[in-house]
Amino acid sequence: MADNARAKRLADLIREVVAEKLHRGIKDPRLGTHVTVTDTRVTGDLREATVFYTVYGDEEDRAAAAAGLESAKGVLRSAVGAAAGVKHTPSLTFVADALPENAKTIDDLLARAKASDEEVRKASSGADYAGGADPYRKPAEDEENDADGADGTDEATGVAGSAKDAKQQDGDA
Repeated sequence: MADNARAKRLADLIREVVAEKLHRGIKDPRLGTHVTVTDTRVTGDLREATVFYTVYGDEEDRAAAAAGLESAKGVLRSAVGAAAGVKHTPSLTFVADALPENAKTIDDLLARAKASDEEVRKASSGADYAGGADPYRKPAEDEENDADGADGTDEATGVAGSAKDAKQQDGDA
């Protein structure tokens, strides 16, 4: 089994050779300038290579490009073998890359989230706070409440009135 660095170098070489051959060496009108090689992966034993590609165009162009790549597979493998100089030239498998469709799905989701955020922002633009503009008690308010004894605590001991009464009853008994 080869190391990962060697597999990575071979994958990079295959990507470059296939892209160059598709651009200049293959005369198939189905391929032309519509096919872009996006990535290449090689197995650990360097026997199989997967070439990911995208096609600029509609579904008909994608089907024609897939057929063109399958028919040019032997020529492309020979070009890879001549450039790589390895004992066994990897067999090539062409897979349409799902990256453009995934990117479109993500863009649609982001547009939906932006529209939803805009609706929430519009709905909240005229709304008031539930507890007033500042729902937190301020130290000045606490001092006023303590002086009035409004919360039922004894200012000297800080004990609530009902707890103070309970202590006195325990002491009497």
